[in-house]
Amino acid sequence: MIMSTRIKRVTLAARVRGALRANPIVALLGPRQCGKTTLARAIAAGEEAEYFDLEDPAGAARLAQPMTALQPLRGLVIIDEIQRQPEIFPVLRVLADRPRAPARFLALGSASPDLVRRSSESLAGRVAFVDMAGFDLREAGASALRRLWLRGGFPRSFLARDDADSLAWREDFIRTFLERDIAQLGVRVPATTLRRLWMMLAHYHGQIWNASEIGRSLGEAHTTVKRHLDVLSGAFMVRQLQPWFVNISKRQIRAPKIYIRDSGILHALLGLPSFGALEAHPKLGASWEGYALEQAILAAGERNAYYWATQSGAELDLLLTREGRRYGVEAKYSDAPRATKSMSVAIADLKLHKLHVVYPGSQRYKLGEKIEALPLQDLLAEIESLYGRKASRKPRSTRR
Repeated sequence: MIMSTRIKRVTLAARVRGALRANPIVALLGPRQCGKTTLARAIAAGEEAEYFDLEDPAGAARLAQPMTALQPLRGLVIIDEIQRQPEIFPVLRVLADRPRAPARFLALGSASPDLVRRSSESLAGRVAFVDMAGFDLREAGASALRRLWLRGGFPRSFLARDDADSLAWREDFIRTFLERDIAQLGVRVPATTLRRLWMMLAHYHGQIWNASEIGRSLGEAHTTVKRHLDVLSGAFMVRQLQPWFVNISKRQIRAPKIYIRDSGILHALLGLPSFGALEAHPKLGASWEGYALEQAILAAGERNAYYWATQSGAELDLLLTREGRRYGVEAKYSDAPRATKSMSVAIADLKLHKLHVVYPGSQRYKLGEKIEALPLQDLLAEIESLYGRKASRKPRSTRR
C-alpha cells in the first residue's frame, strides 16, 4: 500500500528544465524506480511532448526505425529506458545538429557505465547529464529524517503505508533487480553471485575496499570481484567514495570506501525491519554515516566529494572542495559529539577551512575554532549556501 502523499521534486525539475534550455539533449540517469518517469511526465505537462517507453513492446516497436520515427517530431521528446536501444544514440546526434533544433530530447536511463560511455562518445558537445536518486531530506522535509533513513529514498518504499510494506517492497526490488534488471542492462553475472557480493558489501558498509579479502570470502578472484562491484556501482546501488591525496609525509589510503547508496536497501540487506532493530544493530553508526554522507553528496555533487585517511589512523569521512577551499564533514551517531585528535590532524594536514560534525540531534554548537556540530538539515543548508543556487542546479555537460 502507498500513502497518498505526493512529494514535488522542484529543484530537480528546475535542473532538468535548465539543462533542456541549454542543450538539445538531456540524459536523466538514475536507478530504476527512483521516479525518473514521473518527473519527466511532470516536466512535459502543459507542452507539446511525445513519450516513448522502450520497456513497452509497443513503444519499442514505434522506434524500430528511429530516424523515421523521430525526425518529424517537434517540442519535447522523452525516450524512457534508452539503454535498451543503444542504436538510437547516433540518430540523436544527427537530429541534435539540425538548424534551429525543432525538438529537444530527454533520455531516461537506468544508469550504467555502458550507457554513459555510448552517450558521451556519440553525443559529445550536445548532451547534458542530470543524475537522479530517490527522495532526499530536502524534498522529504526535516520531520521525515528518521523515516527516510530507515526506508531510504525510493518513492514506493518511503511512501509505503507502514514499515512492513516498505520492507516488503525493498525485498522485492532487490530480487527483481538481481534477476531481471541487471540482465536488461546487458550484464551477464549470475544473480546469486551478485546477491552474495551485495550482502557482503552491506556488512562492509563504510569500510575501505579490500578486493582480495572479499574475493577470498566469495571464492572469486579479486579482479572478478572488482568487476562485479563496478556493476553495482554503475547501477547506482553502491557508491565508491574515492580518496583524496595531499603532498604530506604520511602514508595515505588509496582504495575507495564502499557504501550502499540507499539506506533503505542497506537495511533490507541487513534484515532490519524497524527503527528499533536498526538502533540495536552493530552497523548503526555506519548506517548513519552512509545516510548523512549520501545526503551531503547529493547536495554538493559527487565530483566535489572525497574521503581522506592515513595509514596511521587519521581520517575524514567526507572532503568537499569549493573555489580552492576544503571543507570537512564527519558523521557521528551521538547525542553530543566531541572534537577528536583525528579531526585536528585532518584540519592541519588538509588545511580545512571548516569541519562540520553532523549528528542526529537538533542543536548546533562549536567544538573548536574550525569545528562545529550540527544537525543534518543544517549541514545541507550550509552545503547549498556554499555551492550557491546556480552551482547546485548546474547539470554536468559535455560542452566544451
